[in-house]
Amino acid sequence: MVSAMALILRRAREADLERADELVSRSINDITQRHGFGPFATPSPPSFQAFSLRDDPEGLWAAEDGDALVGFAFSWVCGDLWFLAQLFVSPDHQSAGIGAELLKRTVAHADANGCAHRALITFTFNRVSQGLYMRHGLFPTVPIYFFACETERVRPRPSARLRPEPLENTPVPIREEIDRRAVGVPREKHHKYLKDDPNSDGFGLFSKTEYVGYVYLSKAGHIGPLAVSQDDLLRDAFETALALALDGGTNQVSAFLPGTAKSVMAAAVEHRMRITLPMVLMANDDFGQWTRYLPRNPGFM
Repeated sequence: MVSAMALILRRAREADLERADELVSRSINDITQRHGFGPFATPSPPSFQAFSLRDDPEGLWAAEDGDALVGFAFSWVCGDLWFLAQLFVSPDHQSAGIGAELLKRTVAHADANGCAHRALITFTFNRVSQGLYMRHGLFPTVPIYFFACETERVRPRPSARLRPEPLENTPVPIREEIDRRAVGVPREKHHKYLKDDPNSDGFGLFSKTEYVGYVYLSKAGHIGPLAVSQDDLLRDAFETALALALDGGTNQVSAFLPGTAKSVMAAAVEHRMRITLPMVLMANDDFGQWTRYLPRNPGFM
């Protein structure tokens, strides 16, 4: 099907990224509206895509039909984890095999890096894409729910167990160990990205003098990524993050919560947060401890 079109598949360039973000937003809104969730995405500066393009250009691909950008795929690698951050095809070019061709090229990115673990996060109701991913050995493993509410509904209960401090005061080797315990790989390059992100603030989490986790908060009140060294700290870390968000004066608070993290799900319900979108982690194995980690978003993980 693809060969019948005037289609070019090539590695993405920086000049493609704004157009790609518009395509991704349009494609997300097409599927969320068709499933009764209304429009969800708005175009935003593609800063993480640009960072990843500079870090590892092998993971970003574009599909063009004439002068039009009709597909975009973006994957990143940390250690032996390959993560498919985005794979979208313009609504008017779907069912033409473009998604399969883009996925083939991003999977080659995983093969070239010898990645044992492969994963992505997608909409639970995106049946066509899930079928495509399953054919490449990626299967649903963990439900992930996007929770949100106005901050006036939240009654902060900062944890007495944990003390937040600016993240720059925390030791990098211990942060890498926390990432290994939570998601199986160190993600220091992504911490460097977040450190330079003007829209995020990072905090280390301490139990007495022991560094046991970290959390990032966006200026808009979004929590994540958040990681802790052991399961029983996750709710305390989430409560601390909620209190920090309210202290920041935001009007809304939100987070992506894995369905396996029942203590945090219970806390969100108690704070009258509501499920906005259901999503699912798909992977080739049971990587990660999803009772120790809250993703930032489906692309960053």
